[in-house]
Formats: sequence, structure tokens, C-alpha cells
Amino acid sequence: MGLRKFLGIGLDEQTPDHSTISRTRRLIDVETHQQVFLWILEKLRDRGLGKGKTVGIDATTLEANAAMRSIVRRDTGEGYEDFLKGLAMESGIKTPTREDLARLDRTRKNKASNRDWVNPHDRDARITKMKDDRTHLAHKAEQAVDLESGAVLAVTLPEADHGDTTTVVETLAQAVGREANGSNGALRTATTPGE
Repeated sequence: MGLRKFLGIGLDEQTPDHSTISRTRRLIDVETHQQVFLWILEKLRDRGLGKGKTVGIDATTLEANAAMRSIVRRDTGEGYEDFLKGLAMESGIKTPTREDLARLDRTRKNKASNRDWVNPHDRDARITKMKDDRTHLAHKAEQAVDLESGAVLAVTLPEADHGDTTTVVETLAQAVGREANGSNGALRTATTPGE
């Protein structure tokens, strides 16, 4: 509904397919996105809409389009299942079954460390625990928003395995840096309850 209003498309009119926006967005390089973002912030400030006095920062962890089963050792390139088979053989199991490997895997500590493992198809994805307590490869997006106008002041993409209290520093620094040019007041921050 928000996009309909913004684009001026009535409720009785057909909308473009959602993939039109996502496909077009992927064709534009990051630098161009950045320039457009900064231009929009400048226009908001010129019209008095980007006050920047109170900023809310929130992050979300997004499951990567990469499977845990395809992670490999950073040092050897060995796959996870082959690694487990090697551990099983070292422990005396000559021909390990799937159950043997699952049992061995359950008893290991620090079994999926980002220091040791990477997905070769998405090297930026990080092994992390999701909100539902399952472990996945994921990405993290963090946004700083001007709470008065709702304008997005900064977006960062920190590593998903880093906690919010660590990553908020860079996001806040970007928001403050951008607002320093157009804001003449002290910047206060607000975080989501529980953070």
C-alpha cells in the first residue's frame, strides 16, 4: 500500500511485477545506490525533514541463500561430512554410519566456528544462531532511522555473528557523520527494548 501511494498507483490499477524492482535494483552498482541515498538525505535536510536529534538503531539477521551442508574448512577446503568421517576414523570407527557421524557431531564443542568454516558460494555469510535457536548461514543488516521523520540515515551490513552492541558503533558513526553536515543539535540514540 505504501508503494502504491508513493508511486501514485490507484487501488483499481494493476501494479508492476515485484521482480521489476528487485531485478532493476541488482543492475545498479553499489556506488550509484550510495550516491542516490546521500542525495535523498540532502533533499530531506533541505526541507527540514532530517532532524537527526533522536535516532533509533535496529538490526535484523537474514538467513543466507547458502546451505550449512556445503561449508568447507578454511584451511584445507575439506567438506563438513568428510571432516566428520576423518574424526570418526581417528576415534577408531573404521566405516562410520550416518548415525555415528551425527552422534560424533553432537558431542563436539565449537563445531561450526566462523574462524574455521566458510561457505565457498557465499563467503560473506556467517554461521550464526537465529532467533528460533537454529544455526544457519546468515547476513545482518542494521539501520539508523531519524525517529522524528522516519528517514533512514544509515544502513550497514556487519558480519552476522557480531552482536548488536558491537555493530551499533559503526552504524551510529555513519548516521552521526551524515547528520553532522545538516543537523545543529545533539544527537541522542534510542534502541529497541531488550537491546
